[in-house]
Amino acid sequence: MTRTAARLATALLAAATLMPLAGPAFASESAPAAADRVALQQALDQLVADGVPGVVAEVRDGAGTWHGTSGVADLADGQRATAEDRFRIGSVTKSFVATVVLQLVAEHRIVLDDPIERDLPGVVANGQNITVRELLNHTSGLADYLATVMSKPDPIRTAQTAAYTPQDLIAMSAAQGPAFAPGTSWAYSNTNYVVLGLLVEHLTGRPLNQEITRRIIHPLHLRDTSFPTTAQLPGPHLDGYEWLDGPTAAPTDLTTFSPSAIWGAGTMISTTADLGRFYRALFGGALLPQDLLAQMRTPHPIDDTGRAYGLGLESRTYCPATPAWGHSGSVAGYETFSFTTADGTRQITLSLNRNLTTTPQTDAEINHVLTLGLCRA
Repeated sequence: MTRTAARLATALLAAATLMPLAGPAFASESAPAAADRVALQQALDQLVADGVPGVVAEVRDGAGTWHGTSGVADLADGQRATAEDRFRIGSVTKSFVATVVLQLVAEHRIVLDDPIERDLPGVVANGQNITVRELLNHTSGLADYLATVMSKPDPIRTAQTAAYTPQDLIAMSAAQGPAFAPGTSWAYSNTNYVVLGLLVEHLTGRPLNQEITRRIIHPLHLRDTSFPTTAQLPGPHLDGYEWLDGPTAAPTDLTTFSPSAIWGAGTMISTTADLGRFYRALFGGALLPQDLLAQMRTPHPIDDTGRAYGLGLESRTYCPATPAWGHSGSVAGYETFSFTTADGTRQITLSLNRNLTTTPQTDAEINHVLTLGLCRA
Protein backbone atom coordinates (compact mmCIF):
# COMPACT_ATOMS: atom_id res chain seq x y z
CA MET A 1 0.00 0.00 0.00
CA THR A 2 1.40 3.44 -0.90
CA ARG A 3 1.95 6.09 1.79
CA THR A 4 -1.06 7.99 0.47
CA ALA A 5 -3.29 4.93 0.58
CA ALA A 6 -2.01 3.99 4.01
CA ARG A 7 -2.64 7.50 5.30
CA LEU A 8 -6.19 7.47 3.94
CA ALA A 9 -6.83 4.09 5.52
CA THR A 10 -5.45 5.33 8.83
CA ALA A 11 -7.37 8.60 8.70
CA LEU A 12 -10.66 6.98 7.87
CA LEU A 13 -10.39 3.76 9.87
CA ALA A 14 -9.19 5.37 13.11
CA ALA A 15 -11.14 7.89 15.19
CA ALA A 16 -9.66 10.73 16.09
CA THR A 17 -14.54 13.05 30.48
CA LEU A 18 -17.90 13.33 30.73
CA MET A 19 -18.28 16.84 32.23
CA PRO A 20 -21.43 18.97 32.14
CA LEU A 21 -21.51 22.36 30.44
CA ALA A 22 -21.16 25.09 33.03
CA GLY A 23 -23.66 27.83 32.27
CA PRO A 24 -23.88 29.78 29.01
CA ALA A 25 -21.06 28.85 26.68
CA PHE A 26 -18.22 31.34 26.21
CA ALA A 27 -19.51 33.71 28.91
CA SER A 28 -17.23 33.13 31.88
CA GLU A 29 -13.65 33.50 30.66
CA SER A 30 -11.74 36.75 30.94
CA ALA A 31 -10.55 38.15 27.62
CA PRO A 32 -7.21 36.71 26.50
CA ALA A 33 -4.47 38.96 25.28
CA ALA A 34 -4.50 40.03 21.64
CA ALA A 35 -1.34 37.97 21.33
CA ASP A 36 -3.54 34.85 21.35
CA ARG A 37 -5.08 35.86 18.04
CA VAL A 38 -1.69 36.77 16.61
CA ALA A 39 -0.37 33.33 17.55
CA LEU A 40 -3.40 31.64 15.97
CA GLN A 41 -2.92 33.54 12.71
CA GLN A 42 0.77 32.69 12.67
CA ALA A 43 -0.09 29.02 13.18
CA LEU A 44 -2.54 29.08 10.24
CA ASP A 45 0.11 30.75 8.09
CA GLN A 46 2.57 28.02 9.06
CA LEU A 47 0.16 25.34 7.83
CA VAL A 48 0.15 27.04 4.42
CA ALA A 49 3.93 27.33 4.52
CA ASP A 50 4.03 23.57 5.16
CA GLY A 51 2.14 22.92 1.91
CA VAL A 52 -1.58 23.16 2.72
CA PRO A 53 -3.21 25.30 -0.02
CA GLY A 54 -5.76 26.91 2.28
CA VAL A 55 -7.05 26.84 5.85
CA VAL A 56 -10.04 28.37 7.66
CA ALA A 57 -10.78 28.54 11.38
CA GLU A 58 -13.27 29.93 13.87
CA VAL A 59 -12.48 30.33 17.57
CA ARG A 60 -14.99 31.32 20.26
CA ASP A 61 -13.97 32.14 23.83
CA GLY A 62 -14.37 34.81 26.48
CA ALA A 63 -12.98 37.41 24.07
CA GLY A 64 -15.68 36.74 21.47
CA THR A 65 -15.47 35.15 18.03
CA TRP A 66 -12.39 35.17 15.82
CA HIS A 67 -12.26 34.06 12.18
CA GLY A 68 -8.88 33.22 10.70
CA THR A 69 -7.89 32.24 7.17
CA SER A 70 -4.70 31.68 5.26
CA GLY A 71 -3.79 30.56 1.76
CA VAL A 72 -6.07 29.93 -1.18
CA ALA A 73 -9.38 28.23 -1.85
CA ASP A 74 -8.50 27.58 -5.50
CA LEU A 75 -4.99 26.88 -6.77
CA ALA A 76 -6.03 27.52 -10.37
CA ASP A 77 -7.00 31.17 -9.95
CA GLY A 78 -5.39 31.99 -6.60
CA GLN A 79 -8.69 32.94 -4.96
CA ARG A 80 -8.08 33.50 -1.28
CA ALA A 81 -9.71 31.32 1.36
CA THR A 82 -12.50 33.10 3.24
CA ALA A 83 -14.33 32.47 6.51
CA GLU A 84 -17.54 31.76 4.54
CA ASP A 85 -16.05 28.96 2.44
CA ARG A 86 -17.73 25.55 2.57
CA PHE A 87 -15.81 22.28 2.79
CA ARG A 88 -16.43 18.55 3.15
CA ILE A 89 -16.57 17.69 6.85
CA GLY A 90 -15.91 13.94 6.64
CA SER A 91 -16.63 12.03 9.82
CA VAL A 92 -17.96 15.11 11.61
CA THR A 93 -21.09 13.86 9.80
CA LYS A 94 -21.29 11.11 12.45
CA SER A 95 -22.28 13.62 15.13
CA PHE A 96 -25.27 14.67 13.00
CA VAL A 97 -26.34 11.08 12.35
CA ALA A 98 -25.92 10.15 16.02
CA THR A 99 -28.01 13.14 17.08
CA VAL A 100 -30.88 12.06 14.84
CA VAL A 101 -30.66 8.48 16.14
CA LEU A 102 -30.79 9.75 19.74
CA GLN A 103 -33.75 11.98 18.91
CA LEU A 104 -35.53 8.81 17.77
CA VAL A 105 -34.59 7.22 21.11
CA ALA A 106 -36.11 10.24 22.88
CA GLU A 107 -39.29 9.71 20.85
CA HIS A 108 -39.42 6.07 22.07
CA ARG A 109 -39.13 4.75 18.53
CA ILE A 110 -36.01 2.73 19.35
CA VAL A 111 -34.11 1.70 22.46
CA LEU A 112 -30.33 2.09 22.66
CA ASP A 113 -29.77 -1.45 23.87
CA ASP A 114 -32.16 -3.11 21.42
CA PRO A 115 -30.54 -5.33 18.77
CA ILE A 116 -30.37 -3.79 15.29
CA GLU A 117 -32.01 -6.95 13.97
CA ARG A 118 -35.30 -5.82 15.51
CA ASP A 119 -35.69 -2.94 13.05
CA LEU A 120 -33.38 -4.01 10.21
CA PRO A 121 -33.84 -7.78 9.97
CA GLY A 122 -31.23 -9.50 7.83
CA VAL A 123 -29.27 -6.33 7.05
CA VAL A 124 -26.30 -7.03 9.33
CA ALA A 125 -24.68 -10.38 10.04
CA ASN A 126 -25.12 -11.26 13.72
CA GLY A 127 -27.55 -8.35 14.00
CA GLN A 128 -29.43 -10.06 16.84
CA ASN A 129 -26.33 -9.55 19.02
CA ILE A 130 -25.40 -5.98 17.94
CA THR A 131 -27.17 -3.10 19.66
CA VAL A 132 -27.87 0.43 18.50
CA ARG A 133 -25.54 1.68 21.24
CA GLU A 134 -22.71 -0.52 19.97
CA LEU A 135 -23.12 0.89 16.48
CA LEU A 136 -23.01 4.44 17.83
CA ASN A 137 -19.88 3.94 19.92
CA HIS A 138 -17.96 1.61 17.55
CA THR A 139 -18.07 -1.48 19.75
CA SER A 140 -20.20 -3.52 17.31
CA GLY A 141 -17.30 -5.51 15.85
CA LEU A 142 -18.43 -4.80 12.29
CA ALA A 143 -15.41 -4.60 9.99
CA ASP A 144 -14.83 -1.28 8.23
CA TYR A 145 -15.87 -1.50 4.58
CA LEU A 146 -13.28 1.19 3.73
CA ALA A 147 -10.56 -1.44 4.02
CA THR A 148 -12.09 -3.01 0.91
CA VAL A 149 -12.48 0.33 -0.85
CA MET A 150 -8.83 1.10 -0.15
CA SER A 151 -7.67 -2.24 -1.57
CA LYS A 152 -8.81 -1.27 -5.06
CA PRO A 153 -6.33 0.00 -7.68
CA ASP A 154 -5.86 3.78 -7.48
CA PRO A 155 -8.34 3.81 -4.58
CA ILE A 156 -8.86 7.55 -4.16
CA ARG A 157 -9.62 8.29 -7.79
CA THR A 158 -11.77 5.15 -7.90
CA ALA A 159 -13.80 6.33 -4.89
CA GLN A 160 -14.10 9.80 -6.44
CA THR A 161 -16.41 8.44 -9.15
CA ALA A 162 -17.81 5.38 -7.35
CA ALA A 163 -21.49 4.46 -7.31
CA TYR A 164 -22.15 2.31 -4.25
CA THR A 165 -25.39 1.72 -2.38
CA PRO A 166 -25.37 1.48 1.44
CA GLN A 167 -26.08 -2.22 0.99
CA ASP A 168 -22.94 -2.53 -1.15
CA LEU A 169 -20.86 -1.01 1.65
CA ILE A 170 -22.36 -3.34 4.26
CA ALA A 171 -21.67 -6.31 2.00
CA MET A 172 -17.99 -5.29 1.80
CA SER A 173 -17.87 -5.32 5.58
CA ALA A 174 -19.60 -8.69 5.82
CA ALA A 175 -17.13 -10.24 3.37
CA GLN A 176 -14.29 -9.38 5.76
CA GLY A 177 -15.95 -11.12 8.71
CA PRO A 178 -16.33 -9.60 12.18
CA ALA A 179 -13.44 -7.75 13.81
CA PHE A 180 -14.45 -9.01 17.28
CA ALA A 181 -17.51 -10.15 19.20
CA PRO A 182 -19.99 -7.31 19.80
CA GLY A 183 -19.27 -5.30 22.94
CA THR A 184 -15.90 -6.89 23.68
CA SER A 185 -13.58 -4.29 22.18
CA TRP A 186 -13.48 -0.95 20.32
CA ALA A 187 -12.56 -0.23 16.71
CA TYR A 188 -13.59 2.70 14.53
CA SER A 189 -15.75 1.42 11.71
CA ASN A 190 -17.55 3.55 9.14
CA THR A 191 -19.85 0.59 8.54
CA ASN A 192 -21.59 1.38 11.84
CA TYR A 193 -22.85 4.71 10.54
CA VAL A 194 -23.98 3.28 7.22
CA VAL A 195 -26.17 0.88 9.21
CA LEU A 196 -27.41 3.72 11.41
CA GLY A 197 -28.29 5.73 8.31
CA LEU A 198 -30.46 2.87 7.10
CA LEU A 199 -32.03 2.68 10.56
CA VAL A 200 -33.01 6.36 10.38
CA GLU A 201 -34.52 5.84 6.95
CA HIS A 202 -36.47 2.77 8.09
CA LEU A 203 -37.89 4.44 11.18
CA THR A 204 -38.80 7.76 9.57
CA GLY A 205 -39.73 6.69 6.05
CA ARG A 206 -37.54 9.50 4.67
CA PRO A 207 -34.05 9.57 3.10
CA LEU A 208 -31.23 10.23 5.55
CA ASN A 209 -30.34 13.56 3.97
CA GLN A 210 -33.92 14.80 4.32
CA GLU A 211 -34.19 13.72 7.95
CA ILE A 212 -30.93 15.44 8.95
CA THR A 213 -32.11 18.55 7.12
CA ARG A 214 -35.56 18.47 8.77
CA ARG A 215 -34.34 17.80 12.30
CA ILE A 216 -31.06 19.74 12.49
CA ILE A 217 -30.12 21.88 9.50
CA HIS A 218 -33.38 23.83 9.15
CA PRO A 219 -34.17 24.32 12.87
CA LEU A 220 -30.64 25.63 13.54
CA HIS A 221 -30.60 27.75 10.35
CA LEU A 222 -27.40 26.10 9.12
CA ARG A 223 -27.66 27.79 5.74
CA ASP A 224 -24.32 26.55 4.42
CA THR A 225 -24.65 22.95 5.62
CA SER A 226 -25.96 20.09 3.47
CA PHE A 227 -25.98 16.34 3.04
CA PRO A 228 -25.20 16.07 -0.68
CA THR A 229 -26.68 13.50 -2.99
CA THR A 230 -24.47 14.52 -5.94
CA ALA A 231 -20.71 14.91 -6.33
CA GLN A 232 -20.80 18.70 -6.49
CA LEU A 233 -19.71 21.05 -3.71
CA PRO A 234 -22.08 24.03 -4.08
CA GLY A 235 -21.59 27.71 -3.25
CA PRO A 236 -18.35 29.43 -2.20
CA HIS A 237 -15.99 26.68 -1.10
CA LEU A 238 -12.49 25.42 -0.63
CA ASP A 239 -11.34 23.23 -3.50
CA GLY A 240 -9.84 19.99 -2.17
CA TYR A 241 -6.42 18.77 -3.29
CA GLU A 242 -4.08 15.83 -2.85
CA TRP A 243 -0.66 15.18 -4.38
CA LEU A 244 -1.54 11.61 -5.38
CA ASP A 245 1.32 11.26 -7.87
CA GLY A 246 4.06 12.52 -5.59
CA PRO A 247 5.12 15.84 -4.05
CA THR A 248 6.66 17.17 -7.28
CA ALA A 249 3.73 16.25 -9.52
CA ALA A 250 0.67 18.37 -10.18
CA PRO A 251 -2.00 18.13 -7.46
CA THR A 252 -5.20 16.18 -8.07
CA ASP A 253 -8.37 18.24 -7.66
CA LEU A 254 -10.80 16.19 -5.56
CA THR A 255 -13.42 18.89 -4.98
CA THR A 256 -16.00 16.97 -6.99
CA PHE A 257 -16.42 13.66 -5.19
CA SER A 258 -19.12 11.00 -5.20
CA PRO A 259 -20.93 10.82 -1.85
CA SER A 260 -21.71 7.13 -2.22
CA ALA A 261 -18.49 5.73 -0.73
CA ILE A 262 -18.96 7.58 2.57
CA TRP A 263 -22.72 8.39 2.84
CA GLY A 264 -23.85 8.37 6.50
CA ALA A 265 -20.25 7.93 7.65
CA GLY A 266 -18.90 11.19 6.30
CA THR A 267 -20.45 12.92 3.31
CA MET A 268 -21.73 16.25 4.68
CA ILE A 269 -20.65 19.78 3.70
CA SER A 270 -20.51 22.77 6.06
CA THR A 271 -18.62 25.89 7.22
CA THR A 272 -16.74 26.79 10.38
CA ALA A 273 -19.62 28.98 11.59
CA ASP A 274 -22.29 26.34 10.99
CA LEU A 275 -20.33 23.58 12.71
CA GLY A 276 -19.73 25.80 15.72
CA ARG A 277 -23.44 26.59 15.89
CA PHE A 278 -24.38 22.91 15.64
CA TYR A 279 -22.15 21.83 18.51
CA ARG A 280 -23.20 24.77 20.69
CA ALA A 281 -26.84 23.81 20.18
CA LEU A 282 -26.10 20.16 20.86
CA PHE A 283 -24.09 20.71 24.04
CA GLY A 284 -26.48 23.42 25.19
CA GLY A 285 -29.39 20.96 25.21
CA ALA A 286 -31.30 22.33 22.21
CA LEU A 287 -31.28 19.04 20.30
CA LEU A 288 -31.42 16.30 22.94
CA PRO A 289 -32.70 15.83 26.50
CA GLN A 290 -29.98 15.97 29.13
CA ASP A 291 -30.02 12.25 29.93
CA LEU A 292 -29.28 11.32 26.32
CA LEU A 293 -26.70 14.08 25.98
CA ALA A 294 -24.99 12.64 29.04
CA GLN A 295 -24.94 9.20 27.43
CA MET A 296 -23.66 10.72 24.20
CA ARG A 297 -20.72 12.15 26.15
CA THR A 298 -19.96 9.05 28.23
CA PRO A 299 -16.37 8.28 27.19
CA HIS A 300 -14.98 4.96 26.04
CA PRO A 301 -11.15 5.31 26.10
CA ILE A 302 -9.60 4.39 22.77
CA ASP A 303 -5.86 4.99 23.22
CA ASP A 304 -3.28 6.30 25.68
CA THR A 305 -3.25 9.87 24.32
CA GLY A 306 -6.39 11.00 26.11
CA ARG A 307 -8.78 10.27 23.26
CA ALA A 308 -12.14 8.66 23.94
CA TYR A 309 -15.38 8.05 22.06
CA GLY A 310 -18.99 8.45 23.12
CA LEU A 311 -22.07 8.09 20.93
CA GLY A 312 -21.09 9.91 17.75
CA LEU A 313 -18.76 12.20 19.67
CA GLU A 314 -15.01 12.14 20.04
CA SER A 315 -13.16 13.44 23.10
CA ARG A 316 -9.60 14.74 22.95
CA THR A 317 -7.48 16.30 25.68
CA TYR A 318 -5.50 19.20 24.24
CA CYS A 319 -5.26 21.01 27.58
CA PRO A 320 -4.28 19.33 30.89
CA ALA A 321 -7.34 17.85 32.65
CA THR A 322 -9.67 19.63 30.22
CA PRO A 323 -11.26 17.31 27.65
CA ALA A 324 -12.88 18.73 24.55
CA TRP A 325 -15.81 17.11 22.76
CA GLY A 326 -16.70 17.16 19.06
CA HIS A 327 -15.41 15.23 16.08
CA SER A 328 -12.69 15.16 13.47
CA GLY A 329 -13.21 14.34 9.82
CA SER A 330 -10.87 13.09 7.10
CA VAL A 331 -11.81 12.73 3.45
CA ALA A 332 -9.82 13.09 0.27
CA GLY A 333 -8.89 16.76 -0.09
CA TYR A 334 -10.19 17.90 3.30
CA GLU A 335 -9.43 17.59 7.01
CA THR A 336 -11.74 19.10 9.62
CA PHE A 337 -11.80 19.42 13.40
CA SER A 338 -14.61 20.88 15.53
CA PHE A 339 -14.21 20.73 19.32
CA THR A 340 -15.67 22.46 22.37
CA THR A 341 -14.15 22.26 25.84
CA ALA A 342 -16.29 20.23 28.23
CA ASP A 343 -16.94 23.31 30.39
CA GLY A 344 -18.27 25.12 27.32
CA THR A 345 -15.91 28.11 27.52
CA ARG A 346 -13.85 27.60 24.36
CA GLN A 347 -14.56 26.25 20.90
CA ILE A 348 -12.60 25.83 17.68
CA THR A 349 -13.47 24.63 14.19
CA LEU A 350 -10.60 24.18 11.75
CA SER A 351 -10.56 22.92 8.16
CA LEU A 352 -7.80 22.40 5.60
CA ASN A 353 -8.10 21.66 1.89
CA ARG A 354 -5.37 19.00 1.88
CA ASN A 355 -5.31 15.90 4.05
CA LEU A 356 -4.01 12.53 2.87
CA THR A 357 -0.71 13.73 1.42
CA THR A 358 0.40 16.11 4.16
CA THR A 359 3.46 15.51 6.35
CA PRO A 360 3.91 14.74 10.05
CA GLN A 361 5.04 18.37 10.40
CA THR A 362 1.59 19.46 9.23
CA ASP A 363 -0.04 17.13 11.76
CA ALA A 364 2.00 18.76 14.52
CA GLU A 365 0.97 22.22 13.32
CA ILE A 366 -2.70 21.18 13.34
CA ASN A 367 -2.38 20.09 16.97
CA HIS A 368 -0.70 23.42 17.73
CA VAL A 369 -3.63 25.35 16.25
CA LEU A 370 -6.15 23.28 18.20
CA THR A 371 -4.20 23.71 21.43
CA LEU A 372 -4.04 27.49 20.93
CA GLY A 373 -7.77 27.61 20.29
CA LEU A 374 -8.87 25.43 23.18
CA CYS A 375 -6.39 26.12 25.98
CA ARG A 376 -6.07 29.19 28.15
CA ALA A 377 -2.73 30.94 27.83
